[in-house]
This record gives sequence, structure tokens and C-alpha cells, in this order.
Amino acid sequence: MLHGIHRTVSGRSLAPAPPLDQTCPEPALKPEIPQNSATICHQDYQLSIFPSGKLRYHGQQRTGGGKARVTRFDRYLLSQFLALFGFFSLVLVLIYWVNRAVGLFDRIIGDGQSALVFLEISLLTLPNVIRVVLPVSAFAAAVYTTNKLAQDGELVVMQATGFSAFRLARPVLYFGLSVTLMLLVLYNVIVPHSRTILAERTAEMSANMTARLLVDGKFMHPTDGITFYIRDISDAGEMQDIFLSDDRSSGSKTIYTARRALLVQGDVDPKLIMFDGMSQSFDVAKNRLSITHFSDFTYDLGGLLVAGARPPRSLDELPTRALFAPSAALLAETGSSHADFLSEAHARLAQPFLALATALIGFAALLMGAFSRFGLWRQILGAVVLLIVVQMVNNAAFSASVRSDFGWILVYIAPLLGIVASIAMLWVAQRPRRRHSAGPGPTSSEGARA
Repeated sequence: MLHGIHRTVSGRSLAPAPPLDQTCPEPALKPEIPQNSATICHQDYQLSIFPSGKLRYHGQQRTGGGKARVTRFDRYLLSQFLALFGFFSLVLVLIYWVNRAVGLFDRIIGDGQSALVFLEISLLTLPNVIRVVLPVSAFAAAVYTTNKLAQDGELVVMQATGFSAFRLARPVLYFGLSVTLMLLVLYNVIVPHSRTILAERTAEMSANMTARLLVDGKFMHPTDGITFYIRDISDAGEMQDIFLSDDRSSGSKTIYTARRALLVQGDVDPKLIMFDGMSQSFDVAKNRLSITHFSDFTYDLGGLLVAGARPPRSLDELPTRALFAPSAALLAETGSSHADFLSEAHARLAQPFLALATALIGFAALLMGAFSRFGLWRQILGAVVLLIVVQMVNNAAFSASVRSDFGWILVYIAPLLGIVASIAMLWVAQRPRRRHSAGPGPTSSEGARA
């Protein structure tokens, strides 16, 4: 057994390799390899070291035969991608969610809902947030991992063993397809279902009159023409010093004030029972004000709020199969055109592949750069610019796709553009670069003259 090899590739010292087998089975030797070459075998590959110092890589499977499979290098790189993808996804989802949760918290808690309702609504909005950030997380994971591999010299080692740019991109392809599969499930199953539940819960909250009224220290407007105020609410649920203004009738206006009040459930509708109060009614036509004092008075809240009817469904709530063949009833309910339905349906199939495109862009752009101790910042900046261009094309294509029934094909342009650009960069990256002379040597200009 060899305990490692130490080589210098392209003027850079490489770390010792893992233990390798010094000899190979006879069938594994290639006929074009000279007999005086050193052949080193590993369970995943075979290295041939020529007398000139050149390395040659053979195979992607065991030298003794066997079926092709995901190599150790693929598993290693894929694990790096997935680990960082999970980290970036968590960070971006938290940032995006906190930014939206501030306004959501103020609106829900301000309407008198509990913290559990806020938590439920927040969880229902998470799938849509995750759908937005996953392609960005895939890009960030690809760029960070590739830059780290380049700085550590691992990409240089794999390229020296004969890995082409397309072969190096294979684990990136696996990674991108994994994220694409997640997005397909999100776009077509989880997000429509969560949006449907969210719309139903929103309608229920708008109809929950008790929660909307029982807010102390704030003037509430549960419906047009109604103003309600409570100074304080005791631990027993008794309201103290209330104010109720009813301006729904154009002919009269009434104001109720009371020292105490209770909200109770009647046989059909809830009732507001006020104690030690006064009502002031102003007749607009007669210009007369009537004042009535009462020790207790029951106010019917049945007509105070309009029942929370469920609003018409949006395209985000409909299942994908319904979008491909919309009925006349759906077109009327949503108020959308046939082109809108087809565009949304095909977008649910095309948009997930943006994750594959962003991952390949991040990897291929960095692979074009040569090793530098100062990093690959120019390549990273180029990848970000290309990602912005792809997203701009995606937005423009989606906007144009709703103009005609056959415009849905435009939603596939952005993912295809990103994938084609990545393939072009990989092709450029694997082309042999012109070597610059680093000093006297067999390949330098001085060495050649000597």
C-alpha cells in the first residue's frame, strides 16, 4: 500500500492523496500506457503517472469491473451543496418571514386575535416564502461551495486527474434536480393547498366579531358607520367605560355610552348588555336630539357586522389540473382570462427549473476562473449579474405570456436561458488555457532556448 502521493500540478503543491493500492489487476491496465509508467489504483479510479510527470485518470468505477454508480467525489460534493443549501435556506426564510411577520402581527393582534392565530397564519404563509427563496439558496450554495473547493485546491486536484468541466458538474446537476423536485411539490401541491386554507381562515377571522370588538384602549371600526371603544377589560371579561356610535342610518345618528358592559351569546346572535349608561339619538330631518338614561340596555349585534363571506378564489389557490382546462364557472369566479390560467399552469412547471439553472450558473461561472489567492470575485460578480439577467427575462416573459392563449411558451425561456448559458460556460471552462511561463523549465521559453 502507498500511504499517499505528493505532486505539483500547474505550479501548485497538492496535499497527499488518501491511501491507494500500488498495483492493479492486469485487465485494468490500458494498452496505451507505457510499461515504465506508475499505475495507482483506488476503489473509485485509477491513476497513471507517466515518466514525464503527466497524470492520466481512468474510469469512474472499480478497476476490477462493476456497474457505474455515484462516486465518492459525487457524494462528497453533493453533501457539501446540500448542507450549505439548508443553511442558506434557513437564513433567507427567516429574514423574509420576519420582514413580513411584523406587519402581519400588527394587523392580526390589532384585530383582537390571539397569538396562536398569528402563529397559524404565519405557518400558512411559509410555503410561499420558501418557494421564493429556494432558487436563491441553490445559487448561494453553489457559489460558496465552488469557491471553497477552488481555494482549498480540491478542484485543481480533480482537474489534474482528468475530470472535465462537465464531469465536475455532475454532482451540481444532481443537486439542482433535487431542489427542482422540491419546488415542483411546493408549486403544485403545498402552496395551492396552504393558500386555500389561508383564505378560509382569513374569512373566518373577518367574521369573528367578538375578537374584533374586545380590544381595549383603541377605537375600533368593525364595519362602515360603527365606532366602538372600550377603556378597559377586567379579568372577568367585563368591559368598562364603553362608547358605541352607530351612523349607519342616514336619517339618524345614535351614540351609546355606559359604565359597564358584557358581551353575551344570544339564541341566534351575540348581544351587548350595557349598564348605567345613556343613549343620544339625533334626528337629522327634525334636527332634534333625544337623550335617554338607562340602568341596563341590550344592543343586538346581529346586524353589526356583515358575515365574512369567502372571497372568490385566486389562481394561486386552484389545483394545477384545473388551470389547464378551466371551466366557464372558474373563469367567472376568478375574473381571469384563459391565457392567465394557461400561463399560471405552465409557470408551475417551468419555475422550479430555475433552481437547476441558478445552481449550474453559480458553479460554471466560478469554474471559468483560474486559481488565484485573491479569490474568484470577478467570476462571482459575473454569476450574480447573469442571475439578475435571467430573473429579469423571467419577469418580462411571464408578463408577456398572459397576452395570448399561446403565450404560455414564454415562461420556459428563462430556465432554458440559464441552463444554456451554464452549458456554454462549462464548454469554455474545459477548453485548454494558454500557460504562462513561470520561470526556466522544460515548458518555458527560456528552457526551450536552452
